Amino acid sequence: MPLLLVTITGHDKPGLTSSIMEVLGNYEAGLLDIGQAVIHKALNLGVLVSIKENESQLRQDLHRLGIELGLEISLASVTEGDYADWVGLQGQGRIILTLLARRISAIQIARISSIVFVHGLNIDTISRLSGRVSLNNRSDTGKACIEFSLKGSPLDIGAFRSELMSVSNEMDVDIAVQEDNLFRRNRRLAVFDMDSTLIDTEVIDELAIKAGVGKEVMEITHSAMMGEIDFKESLRRRVRAISGLEEKVLAEIAANLPLMEGAEHLFGTLKKLGYKTAILSGGFTYFAQSLQKRLGIDYVYANELEISDGRLTGGVIEPIVDADRKAELVQFLADKENISLQQVVAVGDGANDLAMLATAGMGIAFHAKPVVKQQAGHAISKMGLDSILYLMGIRDRDAE
Repeated sequence: MPLLLVTITGHDKPGLTSSIMEVLGNYEAGLLDIGQAVIHKALNLGVLVSIKENESQLRQDLHRLGIELGLEISLASVTEGDYADWVGLQGQGRIILTLLARRISAIQIARISSIVFVHGLNIDTISRLSGRVSLNNRSDTGKACIEFSLKGSPLDIGAFRSELMSVSNEMDVDIAVQEDNLFRRNRRLAVFDMDSTLIDTEVIDELAIKAGVGKEVMEITHSAMMGEIDFKESLRRRVRAISGLEEKVLAEIAANLPLMEGAEHLFGTLKKLGYKTAILSGGFTYFAQSLQKRLGIDYVYANELEISDGRLTGGVIEPIVDADRKAELVQFLADKENISLQQVVAVGDGANDLAMLATAGMGIAFHAKPVVKQQAGHAISKMGLDSILYLMGIRDRDAE
């Protein structure tokens, strides 16, 4: 039984696939594989078929159709041995590599594909997840994403990731690598740290500035986020430092929290697609609940400041939400929503987020400290919060 690979290229227009399949149907062709891509009206269609007889006549009919439709149609014979080898590759491991940048260039693709080749992987498909790019887009606000589907397993996964990280740092891009499995496009819950993740500030530092102890508190905050001192102790020390601050100051700050780039688009899209969302923060409920109303977030777990007679007492109501508590809350919410941990996405920037990131099926270090980037499964450092959608396999057109 002849096996033929039919390749069609040319200017795309309605009805082409129907015409081609009609000719193949006249020869009772069995479809073994098909793939199509259209880039700026340029069609590239490949069809692998089996036919019973009359191969020479089919070639002639397809040649005539190509002339009639203005297409290049070529046929190549495939041996049964080659086909059997191809079928045998079924089930081979696949990896999704996602490239994120303000603008994507050919040299970035060249460097990445070279690393892929050296590590024994093969590029199966390349897709654009971001919307079509306007020539007038500013490079500092643009958003571009290319997704590679890779076949095989790296010869050395550690070296593979290390080389990609080098390219990421050198070329000012974000590169994420993940296994292509059942859960990748079936996430159901996204949980977020708040300070320096959902908002572009550390609220405790803002409070400290108002209380006149900004430098002292910022130093403690920095040490805590770097993992240099215990989070609970650092929180108690910082809250004691702002004792006596009026509650109206909290209200002023809550009303003007600066959202991280892409936050509104991210949460609007997740809500539209039916995801549950949560804030799991070592910050404070007073501000997290303000964001909850603003962004339509489902759950909030954070620390509660003790307030008496309209002023902060310098105390925090126990229990404190620290790293361990965040991880516990990820499991609690997954159980509550009746989903697997593999269906949870966690996003954070500090050392106290590492346990949470490790517990979730996908942990993303967002604009994170070096220690967090090194240990997290994924990192985004150049783009806004909504770029997380790409790592979840969500295209711009899905969001629209």
